[in-house]
Amino acid sequence: MAILGKFSIGVGDRFAHQAKAQLEACILGAKAGVDIIPVWNKSNREHLIIGSEPTSVRSAADSAVEELGWKLPYFCDADHINLSTVDRFLTPCDFYTMDVADYIGKPAERASIDIFVKKHSELLGTTQMEGSGESILITSEMLGQTAAKFLFAIQEAGKIYRRIETAKGKGTFISEVSMDETDFAQTPAELLIILAAIADEGIPIQTIAPKFSGRFNKGVDYVGDASQFAREMALDMAAIRHAVARYGLPDNLKLSVHSGSDKFSIYPAIYESMKEFSTGVHLKTAGTNWLEELIGLAEAGGDGLALAKEIYAEAYAHSAELCAPYATVIDIDPAKLPLPGEVNQWTSVQFTSALRHDRLSPVYNSSLRQLLHVGFKVAAKLGSRYLDLLEANEGVIAKNVRENLYVRHICPVFLGKAPTT
Repeated sequence: MAILGKFSIGVGDRFAHQAKAQLEACILGAKAGVDIIPVWNKSNREHLIIGSEPTSVRSAADSAVEELGWKLPYFCDADHINLSTVDRFLTPCDFYTMDVADYIGKPAERASIDIFVKKHSELLGTTQMEGSGESILITSEMLGQTAAKFLFAIQEAGKIYRRIETAKGKGTFISEVSMDETDFAQTPAELLIILAAIADEGIPIQTIAPKFSGRFNKGVDYVGDASQFAREMALDMAAIRHAVARYGLPDNLKLSVHSGSDKFSIYPAIYESMKEFSTGVHLKTAGTNWLEELIGLAEAGGDGLALAKEIYAEAYAHSAELCAPYATVIDIDPAKLPLPGEVNQWTSVQFTSALRHDRLSPVYNSSLRQLLHVGFKVAAKLGSRYLDLLEANEGVIAKNVRENLYVRHICPVFLGKAPTT
């Protein structure tokens, strides 16, 4: 049986060069007393942009595991797949993030909604959420409306799951349902209803990714009320505990926090909630790995710095095209983007200080960081020019990747230690 450990971290690697450094960060976590399962994730969209194949993720992960002698489980995630994209991931992957956000709001057949509502009358009324000190009230109107909103999407997840199970066999992979890339956050009451529907559909999910309130922009800190997030997380964890006991979902079912990179202001709430509920979390940190590569190149100086400046200039020139697919998860102020001519005059320290997510630095530029976060397509077009420089500067890049993942993410989320920046 494929079982995801209590603590896990999604480590994206756009160009499949940093798996070893990422695994070294998990090894540092183990030495500090907590086992964190690495899950290398890469979406179909990212493969299409870069021109890579899912097998490249598996190959990089396997090589890092062998070289470093990692003995714990590890996984490769077909990230944000649907029924039309899953097939190319069936052989190399053993973790599937089934993204059904696009189907939310599409109504299921009236008969299936009525059957669900009738079957789950136990959800009606007030349910005490053990551990949270709060209760959830579900009215008959809310139950029907929630079923109408989410049931079709969950049925779609069932189709995807059964496609994977037919190809790979029952119990051989990890299932996640993702609903985060949608306009409105799901309430804890909605999550409880969604979990009941997932159980009905026979999907043995081990992680679920709801949309939380606030902004989870790519590569920058959380924007929103951190105390409200903490309350939501606690109630969501309580809803999961209730659903596991009531509906027979896997005992290790836990929340998955997408766009979790650099959400420093809510990391304490995540850590405290995990302690309170004696549970884990799956944190996805995908895109910041590519930014740490770029920081490493700039830090190396010479050709590396020159290429980093060239990538910024191209990203600036094509910002509308690059930002369009990520419009819902970035907030860039064009007025705060320096002109390429200005950046071209920067020293290595100036470039890295603007890009590195150091909240104490007066020159850190979140707009520049977000633009470069979505600008990996520019590096992909450079082909061997970019990859050759990655290899030539592997030492300084790996240090940045390893320290970013361990100090800024693993330490605060899984060890309860504040990051140094």
